[in-house]
Amino acid sequence: MELQLEGKTALVTGASSVGLGRAIAVGLACEGAQVAITSRREALLEQASVEIKAAAGKEPVVIAGDLYDADTPQRLAAAARERLGRIDILINAAGGSRPTTFDAPAALWEEAMTLNFFRLRALTHAVVPGMVEHRWGRVVNLTGTSEPYNINAANPSKAAVHAWSKGLSREVAKSGVTVNCIQPGRITSEQMLRMYSTEEKRRAFTQDVPIGRFGEPDELAVLAVFLCSPRAGYITGTVIPVDGGLSRFAF
Repeated sequence: MELQLEGKTALVTGASSVGLGRAIAVGLACEGAQVAITSRREALLEQASVEIKAAAGKEPVVIAGDLYDADTPQRLAAAARERLGRIDILINAAGGSRPTTFDAPAALWEEAMTLNFFRLRALTHAVVPGMVEHRWGRVVNLTGTSEPYNINAANPSKAAVHAWSKGLSREVAKSGVTVNCIQPGRITSEQMLRMYSTEEKRRAFTQDVPIGRFGEPDELAVLAVFLCSPRAGYITGTVIPVDGGLSRFAF
């Protein structure tokens, strides 16, 4: 299927690590989009840039920035517009899990909400007006499970992204802009490999996954790239799990 992404532009956050942002950036570039990648680790961004150019033949724009800083969303949006001309696609892939305990300090909860929701919202709000002006745009947010097993400071922030995304999707739909969320399951990433560093730990962690293994970043990236394409113009306001069947509830 021709995804009609040739000539589109994309800003991808969380693109430096071995994981989802990087895989999505590669996928978009291979489909013809001009990609800008960002994260706080510039050296790893440069490595990702080499990978993207080797795969797609196009050198991405590299913009380093720490989304925990309050001024970063506006700076990223401005830098990406300057380098790309406009931003057609935004992939919000920065952030991550924050397992914790009932007695965790308030600062941990504030950090999780800031990175996983407040900065994501701020960056999106900096980018969406340009999409509305051009009457076309795609926002894809990588979130998390709605079936938490324990206390995790990331879960409330991801739930906030779901609710906010639904409202935003309704407001911008008539301008040709779609907003969707993808819930990653147990997918190979830098964070997962750090938390489950041995084959034994990984096997134990995937016992309740019906498919019986970790997913690979490319297996989620193909969905993200499709959602970014003109082919997916009637899909908006959704939350789609990519988890090997781990979710227990049908709705």
